Amino acid sequence: MYNPLLLPDVREMLDSGDDVGLIEFCTALHPGVVAEVIEGLSNDEIWHVLSHCNVNDQVQIFSFFSLPKQEDLVTTTDRKRVSALLEEMAPDDRVDLLERLDPKHVDLLLPLIAQAERSDIRKLLSYPDYSAGSIMTTEYASLPEDITVEESLRRLRRVAPDRETIYYVYVLDEQRHLHGFVSLRKLILSKPDAIVAEIMDRDVISVNVNDDKEDVANLLSRYDFLAIPVVDDQNCLVGIITHDDVIDVIQEEATEDAHRAGAVEPLEDSYLSTPILTIAWKRGIWLLFLFAVAQGISVVISSYKVFSDRVHWMGMFIALVIATGGNAGSQSAALVIRTLALGEAGPSDWFRVAVREAMMGLIFATVLSILGFFPAWALQDFDAAIIVSTTVAIMVMWGSMIGAMLPIVFKKIGMDPALISNPLVAAIVDFTGILVYYEFARFWLM
Repeated sequence: MYNPLLLPDVREMLDSGDDVGLIEFCTALHPGVVAEVIEGLSNDEIWHVLSHCNVNDQVQIFSFFSLPKQEDLVTTTDRKRVSALLEEMAPDDRVDLLERLDPKHVDLLLPLIAQAERSDIRKLLSYPDYSAGSIMTTEYASLPEDITVEESLRRLRRVAPDRETIYYVYVLDEQRHLHGFVSLRKLILSKPDAIVAEIMDRDVISVNVNDDKEDVANLLSRYDFLAIPVVDDQNCLVGIITHDDVIDVIQEEATEDAHRAGAVEPLEDSYLSTPILTIAWKRGIWLLFLFAVAQGISVVISSYKVFSDRVHWMGMFIALVIATGGNAGSQSAALVIRTLALGEAGPSDWFRVAVREAMMGLIFATVLSILGFFPAWALQDFDAAIIVSTTVAIMVMWGSMIGAMLPIVFKKIGMDPALISNPLVAAIVDFTGILVYYEFARFWLM
């Protein structure tokens, strides 16, 4: 929105060497606006603009660039500048960036970073991509339980600039075991001479560092927390996950599900920043599979050629039969996949889901078979009406059950239910629909 309005002015300041104007531009506007505007510049020009503000402001602006842009920027400038930037970045943002870089490039950068930050980076990089540890930050506020509220507030004032959030303060012992937490609001409202142990909440909802990050995101959103503590197997606090990181996870998972629902392997970056060949590969895998299924359907249809030549009207209603079943299956799959993703049901609820889908399938089958009966009778004869309406009813029931049960089966065996894409469900139902259509017709007419 701001790019076309302010970019010409920034270019003019760069061309005229207006350092005062560039300093004002970097400091007066929101970092997100600055990033949006200068992302249209070359990498050298971006670094030149960023050099007109301090490192903290640079980090704020830099964090609003997309990850592909961040990667491009850090690989096209000197390592000393990058290392200074990395030291000031939030631990989770820093790790997100380093995970994208070539390991050799990371090995060249790490020796230039302070030892304490280097250890933190290596620790966070060691966690699997799917885990809570991969999205947590180590910049949390903590207190011992035997000090007063007054002393607690003094300590928080000293550490607040270096912490991502201080709304929740975690109460730890000397070995960093998590004993409880206290909110900043509660500290402010408590008496200055009250002891932290007296006012803290001991019932702490936490997650393990190896838990799946999608499960963590669902947990945090369910309880409306601003942050959730992350502990190891000994219940020692190792970090926190904040609401902004959870939003990223939820958006990432929703995007993956949307891509898979359309039979596309999930893209790591945005559509416009992903190379065309990469997108072609991720789409092509599914297209080839669906093409093979379509060829199988053609083979099945050709195997009934003699029968269809004798019953000439069969081809007239093929699309009606298979499309109706495929649509019913796609609807069921979409509903169940989303239900599983939100944690509203699990594999143990398969029977309840099956009963609901059977009931809904029966309703739809009844209505649609009646709607298909009379046009088929009007266009052909009574036999055609019976065959079409019965096959539609069977395929609606079958499609509904396939669409509902396959995601649950995938979830049960540890696979992503979103792999059951709508085109895949439609292809499976189409294939079986042809068999049911012709076999029932042969049975009825013989």
